[in-house]
Amino acid sequence: MKVNLTEAFAGFHEYWSPRVAAELNGQQIRLAKLRGEFVWHKHDDEDEMFLVHRGRLTLEFRDRTVELGPGEFLVVPRGVEHRPVAVDDVEVILFEPATTRNTGNVVNKRTIAQPARLDPQAAQ
Repeated sequence: MKVNLTEAFAGFHEYWSPRVAAELNGQQIRLAKLRGEFVWHKHDDEDEMFLVHRGRLTLEFRDRTVELGPGEFLVVPRGVEHRPVAVDDVEVILFEPATTRNTGNVVNKRTIAQPARLDPQAAQ
């Protein structure tokens, strides 16, 4: 299945609401649009990879801040508390186990138990 990232990101507009673009070996490739501050959270059992497609993403940690631009990625190790922050619109590709909850150890109004699938028109 081929996915055109530009078309896929154009197919949805909600922030902090990832779309599953593909699955492999128990992992999901999720696309998400981000804007504003997310919640502080951690994933006790999963690493999480953020790959920036467009925009600039700040990943805040309790002891440092990491800035990512287009084409850059960072793996947040399991158990590490973090908070993504996007001052302007950001498009990211997330690589994580299919069981990973977007808010990790936190359950609130932004928690998405089952991310929606990418629009089939964007994946051909």
